[in-house]
Amino acid sequence: MSVRESLLAVLTLGPAYGAQLHAELLSRLGHRRDINVGQIYATLDRLGKSALVRDAGATADGLPLYALTPSGTLAAREWLSVVGPGQLDWNEMLDQLLVASSLPGAPFTSLLAQHRELWAAPLLRETEPESAQGALAAASEEELRAAALRWLDACEAAAANTALARPLSESRPRRGRRPAA
Repeated sequence: MSVRESLLAVLTLGPAYGAQLHAELLSRLGHRRDINVGQIYATLDRLGKSALVRDAGATADGLPLYALTPSGTLAAREWLSVVGPGQLDWNEMLDQLLVASSLPGAPFTSLLAQHRELWAAPLLRETEPESAQGALAAASEEELRAAALRWLDACEAAAANTALARPLSESRPRRGRRPAA
């Protein structure tokens, strides 16, 4: 999962604290419900050691704020503008496009076009599958490609009809355990 890149991208909106970033990722990445708040803090720690984020003071009630360094801003912009070559990973595509669509000024339509180009390219196989399982795997790849292209169409339609970008939420995330259902 692109927790690292997603955190950097959300921090392009301005300084934020860990629980706030956790809530932002859950809100912006609707398909991800398994992001652990500890994972957020561990990633922020690694980003700090890599000089991609820095201490930005604290909230009025003492929560540490994180902000991008110039290197962090550059890394976020790169992730928000380029699809990795041959990156046919469903979840990575969702992460990148859902986060980009939620950020004002992100090149969402350019990313859509890049992903479409990758997913629309024909699969190049040196040989035909030699087993029934190989044929089923090839069929699943074709179905995944078709689903990705349909989803990209839906993204394009949503972007044309709805303002998808939004700022950081002003509401404080609840802390502690969620009530049992």
